Amino acid sequence: MLTSRTFVKRTRAGAVVKVVREHYLRDDIACGAAACRLCPPAAPGTANGSAPGLEARPSGPASSLCSGPHFLLPDTNLLLHQIDILEDPVIKNVIVLQTVLQEVRHRSAPVYKRIRDVIQNPEKHFYSFTNEHHRETYIEQMRGETSNDRNDRAIRVAVKWYNEHLKKIEDEEKIQVILLTNDRTNKEKALEEGITAYTCEEYIKSLTANPELVDRLACVSDEGKEIEGGKIIFPEHIPLSKLQQGIKSGIYLQGTYRANRENYLEATVWVHGDAEENKEIIVQGLKHLNRAIHEDVVAVELLAKDEWVAPSSVVLQDDGQNEEDIENEEEKENVLKTCINKDMLRPTGRVVGIIKRNWRPYCGMLSKSQIKEARRHLFTPADRRIPRIRIETRQADALEGQRIIVAIDGWPRNSRYPNGHFVKNLGSAGDKETETEVLLLEHDVPHQAFSQAVLSFLPKMPWSITEEDMKHREDLRHLNVCSVDPPGCTDIDDALHCREIGNGNLEV
Repeated sequence: MLTSRTFVKRTRAGAVVKVVREHYLRDDIACGAAACRLCPPAAPGTANGSAPGLEARPSGPASSLCSGPHFLLPDTNLLLHQIDILEDPVIKNVIVLQTVLQEVRHRSAPVYKRIRDVIQNPEKHFYSFTNEHHRETYIEQMRGETSNDRNDRAIRVAVKWYNEHLKKIEDEEKIQVILLTNDRTNKEKALEEGITAYTCEEYIKSLTANPELVDRLACVSDEGKEIEGGKIIFPEHIPLSKLQQGIKSGIYLQGTYRANRENYLEATVWVHGDAEENKEIIVQGLKHLNRAIHEDVVAVELLAKDEWVAPSSVVLQDDGQNEEDIENEEEKENVLKTCINKDMLRPTGRVVGIIKRNWRPYCGMLSKSQIKEARRHLFTPADRRIPRIRIETRQADALEGQRIIVAIDGWPRNSRYPNGHFVKNLGSAGDKETETEVLLLEHDVPHQAFSQAVLSFLPKMPWSITEEDMKHREDLRHLNVCSVDPPGCTDIDDALHCREIGNGNLEV
């Protein structure tokens, strides 16, 4: 079946052109369920045939909300924010729609890569369903409907189709498809349409046999996690549209935020562009930092010249003090304000908005709360440029003295620290393998296990040299060749041999 999508766009020259794109719809796209005999099998090597697909009898964890066998179908925002949950070995049999994958690809390349790796993992039983090209699940965008609302509707249509389709499987116990969404409106509409829908938190808390998963839930809403009764510490961030207007008009400057390793109350913003003036802007004080984190792209507003300050390293040296000698935060800020020489002054500003967050998972250790049975604790990152992060965990006793990974979820205006969630326990602090992994992670050195797609190119075992191989190789098996790589090395690429040659010399 063929349909067409028509839209207009404006060219760089200002002309308006009409674009017509053909969109092919098919009825031979498999649902991915192993128990289904109605669908044609997905061809190996295709998007739907590269992974084993959904199990005939879903073997996921027992849920108090849904006792029967079920598949999960997450929407876009849930996949973007709860990827740590979806990567957990406990979560299996998940349907990932083409609509969701396309949105994730446009919004976050790292998350898109992670979900593609999960789909390729045969033990996870994730299935990518091409709903945008299926005749019964493709929908047109209605007049006045936003792209986001259209995509939410497409997800609900796909869930309904799956539930109707799976009812036709001749089995005693029917398999249900559950929509996972943290969007209140999307959930309400799903329930009105007779779709079983839960938030991620509701579903994860229903897995009574796996309470540790609750710690990995990302806190999506800053407002929902603000400290009760806490006073507002930070000014509100200016919306992105106004920031872009301000940058064009020169009111604000855009740059990369680089925190000071020796003093977390200070940072330098390296301004983007070719302008020589105000290339580096100093930002000092908690309020002026305004919840920016190292490597974020921010918008800054220059302060008046009589408010310019000097970098703390210069001020403290001039004052004869060391950073380590000043423990009190207020005292540190006072030193920075009072010990000023006019020759030291640098252009100074304040962060007014965040253009792009560049958060990553951080390694560090848990600073356990002194309050008995407390669930909120502070995490201290190994990188001193990152502020401490508040997380909720029920396993603080077990994580004490361990190197762990934590991800940041948001930073409320009335909290001194950002909120985050526990991701992974790396092992005991001081252990050689643990500390090695911390170094690799902190310096972004790729060291993860190879994906199934890469491993598929390896020859099948047991492997032996064939006559065809010998045509392209030199046979050195008659020599005594030894490797000089260390024990445990996985890329044995340094080797030598030594033998006597006729004139009494040695060949090495």
